Order: sequence, then structure tokens, then C-alpha cells
Amino acid sequence: MAPKETKAAAPAKAVKKVRKAPKKEQKVSKYPASLLTAGLYRAVRSRMVKTRLPLSAKTVDPAKVKPKKPVTIVKKIGGAKNGGERTVLLRKNKADLPTKRFAHKRPAKRCFRNHKRNIRKSLKPGKVLILLAGRHKGKRVVLLKTLKTGLLLVTGPFQLNSCPMRRIAQNYVIATTTRVNLRGVKVPEHIDDRYFRRVHPKKDSRTERDIFARKEFKYVPTEQRKADQKTVDTAVMAAIKAHPEGKLIQRYLKSMFSLRTNMFPHRMKF
Repeated sequence: MAPKETKAAAPAKAVKKVRKAPKKEQKVSKYPASLLTAGLYRAVRSRMVKTRLPLSAKTVDPAKVKPKKPVTIVKKIGGAKNGGERTVLLRKNKADLPTKRFAHKRPAKRCFRNHKRNIRKSLKPGKVLILLAGRHKGKRVVLLKTLKTGLLLVTGPFQLNSCPMRRIAQNYVIATTTRVNLRGVKVPEHIDDRYFRRVHPKKDSRTERDIFARKEFKYVPTEQRKADQKTVDTAVMAAIKAHPEGKLIQRYLKSMFSLRTNMFPHRMKF
């Protein structure tokens, strides 16, 4: 006969240990019961002041106590129906009180015209720039200097690409690696932001005029502007001709910048 299979005995169940609850110890705080957190008490300040020791109970030297000055004074008043006397303040209160307690005057440095202008490091005098906006967009010009308002003063020169002296923001300019040495070129000091202001003729509102007539203001450069343009361009052209590749730079300034098929500006090196 085949031997009978005996079942293995089941393992004895582990007895769970019962944890005793820890004894609750009463914590003694070193802070008073009225203190909720740092600097914040359960009771209001007026109540805490009342619980303190009164001033009369403290030992105070009577010689050091300063006599209180009277706030009011009783004045005699004439007249049968005025009461005979009246209590008046020694220091009268202000009749006019300011609406704002601290009304400081702001200095003029906070005006926008006095703000500091941050110019890109690549925009230095003598750099050849490509204009991206305006009437002369696409032209290559020479940077003369940076004005106080943060605008760039550039010139063509005029005899190369018909671009006169004008201002332009640095956002609408691409700086190239080509640079002309302008150390010997001195731009007249009177050529600043006020130099480029245009004065429009005043309209006489008293005279009769046709309301449908359109009279547009046409700008014409002054003789002073023409003379300054010739002076600056002569100095810039002399600096260009003194460059080792002067003829190539003149051709470069005459040419227009444009993008063609498969030309990506972010991949190009100017």
C-alpha cells in the first residue's frame, strides 16, 4: 500500500503585544497664560495696564517729579450775558489740517527724460548699422554717437546712399562687424535732440478758412542743417577713405540690405 501523506502542522500565531498608553505629564510653561505668541497677549493692552502696579504705589522721588503745565486758563469776559468767565486753551489747535500727513515732494530725477539709458554693447561710434524701419529702411549707415534720450545719431553719408543725419531707436537697428575709425571726427556740440525738433507754423483761428481744405506741413531743411550735413559727411568720408578697405566699405554702404529665399536673419552673421 502507498504511504499516506501527512499534512504539515500550521505555524503558531504570534501573540500581539499590547502597548501601554504613555503617562500624560502636565507641562509647565515658563510663559504667563496671557501670552499667546511673541509680543501678542490674550488680554488687550488697556486691561494689562490696569493689572500693573499703580504709579502711586511705586517709590518716586518727589524732587524729580516735574510739575504739570496747565492746558487751559480761565479768562474773564465782560458783558452781562456772557457768563463772566470762559475756559480757553493755552495752545490753540490748528484750524487747517493737511489731508495727507507726509506729503513729500518728488525730486525731478524721477522724470522719464532723466532716466538712465542702456545701450547695447555692440553699438559703438563708427559701427556700420542696418536700418530696419523708417523712410530709409534697408540702408547701411554709420553710427556717429548716442544722444541723451537714448536715440542713435547716424548718417549715410548722404553722398553715398542719400541718408542724412537722423535719429533712430536701437530696437530698429542691426549692428554689423564693420567699423570705421571716427577718432578724428568731431560732431558739433549743438547737434542734439533739440536740433531735430520741427517747428510747425501756428494756425490763426480768427481768420476764416475752408474747413475742407487740407494744408499739409511740408518740411524743408534749413541752411544750417545743410551746412552741418556737409561738415559731418566730409569728416566721415575722410575716415572711410583712410580705412584699408575704404573702396569696399563705400560699395557696402551704397548697397541695400534685403532678404531672399532661404535667408534666415537669426542664422546670418552681419
